[in-house]
Amino acid sequence: MRKIALHWQILIAIVLAGIVGTLIHRIVGQTGVQPSLFGVEYISVLSYFGTLFLNALKMIIVPLIMSSIIVGVAGIGSGGDLGALAGKTLLFYAATTVAAILVGLIVINAIGPGFENGQPVGDQLAFTEDTSAIAQNVAGRGAGDVAGIFLQMVPPNIVKAAVEGQMLGLIFFAILFGFFMTRLSHELAEPLFNFWNGVFHVMMRMTEWIMKFAPIGVFGLVSVVIANAGLGAARSLFIFAVAVLIALAIHAFLTLPLLLRFVGRVNPLTVLSGASKALLTAFSTASSSATLPVTMECVEKNIGVSNKISSFVLPLGATVNMNGTALYECAAAMFIAQAYGLDLTFGVQFSIVTIALLTSIGVAGVPSASLVAIAIILTAIGLPIEAVGVLLVFDRVLDMARTSINIWGDIACATIVARLEGEETKVAS
Repeated sequence: MRKIALHWQILIAIVLAGIVGTLIHRIVGQTGVQPSLFGVEYISVLSYFGTLFLNALKMIIVPLIMSSIIVGVAGIGSGGDLGALAGKTLLFYAATTVAAILVGLIVINAIGPGFENGQPVGDQLAFTEDTSAIAQNVAGRGAGDVAGIFLQMVPPNIVKAAVEGQMLGLIFFAILFGFFMTRLSHELAEPLFNFWNGVFHVMMRMTEWIMKFAPIGVFGLVSVVIANAGLGAARSLFIFAVAVLIALAIHAFLTLPLLLRFVGRVNPLTVLSGASKALLTAFSTASSSATLPVTMECVEKNIGVSNKISSFVLPLGATVNMNGTALYECAAAMFIAQAYGLDLTFGVQFSIVTIALLTSIGVAGVPSASLVAIAIILTAIGLPIEAVGVLLVFDRVLDMARTSINIWGDIACATIVARLEGEETKVAS
């Protein structure tokens, strides 16, 4: 018997959760009593499985982030004398990712999907945490100025930072560790690299195993939300999904085309036409890595980028360049903060931008990377990680869209770098 793909399992779980949650909500509305079996309330059982799934995700965050960033930085640093090509590529990836995050930040602030009629939608989404306590927590984490954010990047005790979930400090430490590994002799660096690479692959396996239980966790999380709030909760989530799609469209059809036109001096429409096969593949598979062969074919045959550039830029992009993912992480954190009715300072929002940039690189190759990254951001700025469960309702569609934007960013980078390296390409204006 053919196994059902994980994303279909999750979609089925969401539909079933909607049915079960609606039934419980109606029973409570009619009788005023939570339905139970042998004295155990159904909603308590559903909440238990949802919490168990979230706890499993929390468990892997620190070793996953540490190992993935150390291995990634060490790998890039020891990649040979690529020099100017590597510098241009990494600079472009960083710039477009920051641009994508800022677009997401602006759109979410402008639309305000976390508010309805001026009131936060936390009650609709069945957020039960104390808002005043969360506000104090966020204020404490968010440092009122940018200098405070940078101070958090250098924790006095890295072990304490891991225990307390100070992810910005852990990420910075991991970057430094990976970088200085490349400055060691081969005899010293190799065992270190093998150790962290082994940890990373173990964490990948653990993540894949945990994600096999995602349908059960999603069923529990979504059921509880709908059981407490009814289907009215879907309205604010739908507005959030539309806001994310608008932000992704702005980045795809405005930011990247402007860079192609004025930096790469090529026709953006011609590039988009040549990339269409790869973008459609990315949308259907929701996997940057799985789309890589098609992306390379489109870039080399349709756009005319040399294999020398595409073979370096595109595999690196599939690992570290996640424009759409970073945009979504930032938007999701902002939406949850709005739903709690929090007034986020510039310092907190700057922290969200910084962590979204770093985590989009650090967990890019992990299944359901956005889910893990959003949990990291929420923890870092002092928001409850449990709130991430409500995002799963529209996550599959948004995952397909943001993966397409990730690939579009890779293709734009390869085209621009090729032009900066003096190649003519087939799309030169």
